[in-house]
Amino acid sequence: MAGYDYSSGVWQFEGHGYVPSGTTGVSIMQVFGAGETATTLMLHVYNGALRYYDRQVVEDDIYDRWFRLNVVHDVKASTVTVYIDGKQKLHVNGRGGDSHYFKFGVYAQNHDSSCMESRWKGIRILKKD
Repeated sequence: MAGYDYSSGVWQFEGHGYVPSGTTGVSIMQVFGAGETATTLMLHVYNGALRYYDRQVVEDDIYDRWFRLNVVHDVKASTVTVYIDGKQKLHVNGRGGDSHYFKFGVYAQNHDSSCMESRWKGIRILKKD
């Protein structure tokens, strides 16, 4: 989201997402910016499961339902925490970097489907002072 770049503090992305069945091999949300890699966090969808990159499952059965996604990035503590519908689902170390911002939508990854879609509403970016 333009105008919400940050390099310190605690920042939170909140949005309601929807991924139609058949969409796979995509990233639907990212914390862009890191030290040695391009991103601090990527949430991918593979065969109906929301995953941390292409690794551990964050939430099963993500298809065809609205879910509330909250991603909290604490730059100083170098941590990222992911909540689905108010429940903590992932807590991982950050990846460094001097500048970050949130991205959401649909971005092709490995083994992507020919039809890709995600829908979003109620997007908010929050900063803890």
